[in-house]
Amino acid sequence: MLDIAEELNRWVEQGRDFAVATVVAVGGSAPRQPGAALAVDADGTAIGSVSGGCVEGAVYELCRQALQDGETVLERFGYSDEDAFAVGLTCGGIIDILVTPVRADGPARPVLAAALAAAARGEAAAVARIVDGPAELWGRALLVRPDGSYDGGYGAHPELDRTVAAEAGAFLDAGRTGTLEIGEQGSRCGAPLTVLVESSVPAPRMIVFGAIDFASALVRVGKFLGYHVTVCDARPVFATRARFPDADEIVVEWPHRYLEGTDTDARTVLCVLTHDAKFDVPLLRLALRLPVAYVGAMGSRRTHLDRNQRLRDVGVTELELARLRSPIGLDLGARTPEETALSIGAEIVAARRGGSGVALTGAHTPIHHDPASRPAVRIGSVA
Repeated sequence: MLDIAEELNRWVEQGRDFAVATVVAVGGSAPRQPGAALAVDADGTAIGSVSGGCVEGAVYELCRQALQDGETVLERFGYSDEDAFAVGLTCGGIIDILVTPVRADGPARPVLAAALAAAARGEAAAVARIVDGPAELWGRALLVRPDGSYDGGYGAHPELDRTVAAEAGAFLDAGRTGTLEIGEQGSRCGAPLTVLVESSVPAPRMIVFGAIDFASALVRVGKFLGYHVTVCDARPVFATRARFPDADEIVVEWPHRYLEGTDTDARTVLCVLTHDAKFDVPLLRLALRLPVAYVGAMGSRRTHLDRNQRLRDVGVTELELARLRSPIGLDLGARTPEETALSIGAEIVAARRGGSGVALTGAHTPIHHDPASRPAVRIGSVA
């Protein structure tokens, strides 16, 4: 649901009633991951998606029905070999979808509205909804913030609210969406409940060093992939808004000095396109020691070998050098800035998702490298 927060927040501000269908769990080669959502308002307007198109029509009708009767439902869709025309996933996967009405008179409306507003503003937030358990708990929600505070609840046992808030906070810290299992009294006591936790965190950062024509194309690819993109270059004549209209930030500073003073995390990707030793060496010396997701540097193979030696000369270890993606990008035969940016983006996705970068044709590797479904976290269990 939080993946379409901006649009849904506008619906809330306009006072619209709507129903939202959210992917709760997936199995096999399902096209969308938990948290993906489709919403339908009272006029029949639809936004979002829960599949590659296979079951959108059926889910749309479920949303319309939920708006009419006010009931939350959990529906499973899979592939039927017996009936090729049955509503299901042609890819052969299985998805469980939670359909929740969000009406003005609904108990979860204030909590979900607050969660959507926070996500639309780019703030970190998590929303937890019960997807399997007593019917009286369905449709209720809990909003959890990074500082541990929370709003809403399930109207049952106070300990349940506290425990779910703590567990959802751990999901939020990891930027993870998934399910957990917990007793209905907030411990191992009582019947088990399944809770869907959706996390919304600020966009990951892509920092592009070097205000060259290849950087302009890479900025567009980075934005397409959902990154908050910064362009940094020490030369003010090149680092301009006119040259990089799509960038979120443009910084005129020596690259290594900027990297020393800016925030990075385990999702940050660093793309070094400066192609100049006086910029590259001090920058990469620092970058390769940061706990970031990706460090890539542009240059020919000859430049790569020369740069590696220069980095060794300033104390960079072989283990640190092994983190460097250079020459940057996958082998697509790219020549133009746009083709090169595509190859860099493809390598970033492969590094993030664990892909090999080889053609899928004739291969026997999974299409989706993310786990098809994460095992539920059971409170009090021993791994």
